[in-house]
Amino acid sequence: MEFLNIDALKTAAMQNSFLTKLHATAVNKMPQALGLTLRYIPFSLKKQVIEQLLKLQFKQSLEDAELDFLEDKWLKIEVTDLKLVWFVSLIDNQLVVSRKEHPNVSFIGNANDLIMIATRRQDPDTLFFQRRLIVEGDTELGLYVKNLMDSIELESMPHFIRTTLEKLANIIEQTKKP
Repeated sequence: MEFLNIDALKTAAMQNSFLTKLHATAVNKMPQALGLTLRYIPFSLKKQVIEQLLKLQFKQSLEDAELDFLEDKWLKIEVTDLKLVWFVSLIDNQLVVSRKEHPNVSFIGNANDLIMIATRRQDPDTLFFQRRLIVEGDTELGLYVKNLMDSIELESMPHFIRTTLEKLANIIEQTKKP
């Protein structure tokens, strides 16, 4: 009888280990698969979505002139594993997204790290020093952008953005547990 319990425990442990590895593989490969899909979506549609999300997130910041440091300057955002690149600027007090510009500063990272930054589960400085977040270009503008990221309160995010990011961060954290 005791052998059955030990065998059952061993089988359960092996299944759990297999599921954990499968889960981790899925999380690590998902950005690549999503990136393939996103390549077929026209930039004009991606631009509309990104601009609407930025408008929702930074409505108050725009009203309070907290984004003036971006006036006529271009911030490049590159999500390496999704192979997504876009440029953001403030023009006539509107956040504008473009496909190709000459950036004043660039923020480059993978999707999982950027999600962890957005949900405050990773510090951008730590990722920068680990070379997992690359910041290139105008140092002063880069610090303004970083400080803006640091000032965003999760509770101030639109509900659907916050809950989506938090669910994704939970999945990412689950794959990193031993």
